[in-house]
Amino acid sequence: MLTFRKALLASLLVLTVFYLLRSSHEPSPLATQAPKDFALGLGDEGENGPSTKAVFSTTGPSSEPTPSGSSLRITRPGQGDQRTPGQHSLSNPNDRSLRARLAYQYPYDMESQFPAAIWQTWKTTPASGDFPENYRTGEASWTNKHPGFVHEVITDQVAVYLIKHLYASVPEVVEAYESLPLPVLKADFFRYLILLARGGIYSDIDTTALQSAADWIPERIPFSSVGLVIGIEADPDRDDWHEWYSRRIQFCQWTIQAKPGHPVLRETVANITEEALKRKKEKVQQDRVIEFTGPALWTDKIFEYLNDEQYFDMSTSKGNITWRDFTNMSDIRKVGDVVVLPITSFSPGVQQMGAGELDDPMAFVQHDFDGSWKPEEERHIGLQN
Repeated sequence: MLTFRKALLASLLVLTVFYLLRSSHEPSPLATQAPKDFALGLGDEGENGPSTKAVFSTTGPSSEPTPSGSSLRITRPGQGDQRTPGQHSLSNPNDRSLRARLAYQYPYDMESQFPAAIWQTWKTTPASGDFPENYRTGEASWTNKHPGFVHEVITDQVAVYLIKHLYASVPEVVEAYESLPLPVLKADFFRYLILLARGGIYSDIDTTALQSAADWIPERIPFSSVGLVIGIEADPDRDDWHEWYSRRIQFCQWTIQAKPGHPVLRETVANITEEALKRKKEKVQQDRVIEFTGPALWTDKIFEYLNDEQYFDMSTSKGNITWRDFTNMSDIRKVGDVVVLPITSFSPGVQQMGAGELDDPMAFVQHDFDGSWKPEEERHIGLQN
């Protein structure tokens, strides 16, 4: 016999089932509010929360002429390096080459979002009373100019464990890092390692953000067609340039923006790893920082990439991309998926080599050069206490 109590329970059961079925076919409020233009779940946080300008476009990649007028173009992910954007199975990853395992661990997808992350390093965090007062304003500027971004100041101790975690599947990288005897070598290596694995922006602790990264690239360039943003450090137009710099055009490494897995970062990490382990085995002194891990190596790897048939269609090229394509730049130039900023962007106010002042519209990052000429024992990453 159907009692009132049984009828009530049956009705509640039907209503519950109906509600569950209905809710399973509707998007959750959180899903509809999630930002679509930033990786790492960063960006807009609602009408009243902090937000970051949506600049990471999802439109398709484009091919552009190079500065020299050739028709070089970047290949789509999965073509030039024969990979799809995303990890894939390997029968035994340890049997593959170092570069293949790095590509497997951190694949590159040009059309992905730029991670909304800023990485810096120092012996202590800004929360410590030992953090230098002369760095506080610059460090804070990165957070102030990039609301919604993750901003981490990685300490020496954390850097060691972070590398061990990120590169546990590629132990040669960890061994190479630990073998480097000079703090400045470890500092250089760390920036490439963190960007290869996590992407985002790396900037030295003695820099100040003058403009948001949202304004570094003009709207005419889709962010889905860019994987690496670099600036010119030196453009010495003088006969004795080699007495002052290692390369005629030298790309700076105190500020770099990249998507994870970019081939330039992968090749740089692989090169340093192999060279460090070779020197360790041969017990060779690991000096010559600029050539080993610094801007000379970084510049060489960028030029190698821009002229690599594995990534670019060279059939209509009029010749290799060289320093001549970037000298006396006053505006942004794009080659494939690499955006090159003029010297003013990351070196404003140096009063040489054509760099503009701090109030120049193209001035994005100020570098104080606080540690550039210090003895290695005074550098941060890798210091022994």
